[in-house]
Amino acid sequence: MNRLPSERFGAVIRQMRKARGWSQERLAADACVNRTYMGEIERARAIPTLATAEKLAQALHVALSELISRCESHAPVERRTGQLENVE
Repeated sequence: MNRLPSERFGAVIRQMRKARGWSQERLAADACVNRTYMGEIERARAIPTLATAEKLAQALHVALSELISRCESHAPVERRTGQLENVE
């Protein structure tokens, strides 16, 4: 199934957060967003504004352009089971 970059955004955020060993709470605090909203973003139930995406990129110590390009790529991301899945 082809998914839009905006629909892959949450999976990319989750993958980057987990790669750093961070909790949702830590990323939410570092990005100055509500932890509940952070969970909604990761589950693709909420699509963040550009301003929020920038906050998340800064908190993850990556450029916003890198974060967006990861959403556009077809790179695999981890599911909760630890298995890899294609985000297409």
